[in-house]
Amino acid sequence: MPHHYAIVPAAGSGARFGSEVPKQYLDLNGHPLIHHALAALCHFSRIDGVWVVLSPGDEWWSAYDWTNLGPKLHVVFCGGSTRAESVANGLAAAAGALSENDWVLVHDAARPCLSQEMLAALCDELAGDPVGGLLAVPVADTLKRADSEQRVDATEPRDGLWQAQTPQMFRSSVLRKALVEHFGVTDEASAIEAIGLKPRLVRSDSTNLKVTYPADLRLAALILQKESR
Repeated sequence: MPHHYAIVPAAGSGARFGSEVPKQYLDLNGHPLIHHALAALCHFSRIDGVWVVLSPGDEWWSAYDWTNLGPKLHVVFCGGSTRAESVANGLAAAAGALSENDWVLVHDAARPCLSQEMLAALCDELAGDPVGGLLAVPVADTLKRADSEQRVDATEPRDGLWQAQTPQMFRSSVLRKALVEHFGVTDEASAIEAIGLKPRLVRSDSTNLKVTYPADLRLAALILQKESR
């Protein structure tokens, strides 16, 4: 029976957030932002190990206490210049534990509101899937395409459109192959699509947000406070 492992790429600087502190270390309800994502994965009973992939020059990790995340957590300082490179390096670091048929869940360090129910739904729906898939939500808002002057060029139909989230879950051997062949992708599902496969979309909800701007951090704090009651 295949095992489940997780990789969290966290070698970026979070430039769009506009903070001197790398985004993954910003305070969120008394813990670094990344702590919440790692806790969700480490505390999920079906995940056997979690690799967090940091920049070789990371000077922030050692300033915090991570012991409450338990023995599942493995820290590697082999992050690359892109997300795909960091994930590929994480797969290489975890190679001693991974079998070809094991599932790998790749999760954003800046997506702190992942629930145990979302993880269970992802693992349950993909258990027998030949490809794998990802958490996602149907697009609810009207989409506008802009021209070069930032005026509306067209209104795009949203039928069938989904917003990708993480974790994204694929067999280790397939994910490794896809990332080697398609290194310029912005998420793992895109690499899987590029080798001709069709990932399954597992419905999530908007609380599984990614913190990109300061307003997102405030919203995440409210979501986590509500969930802790």
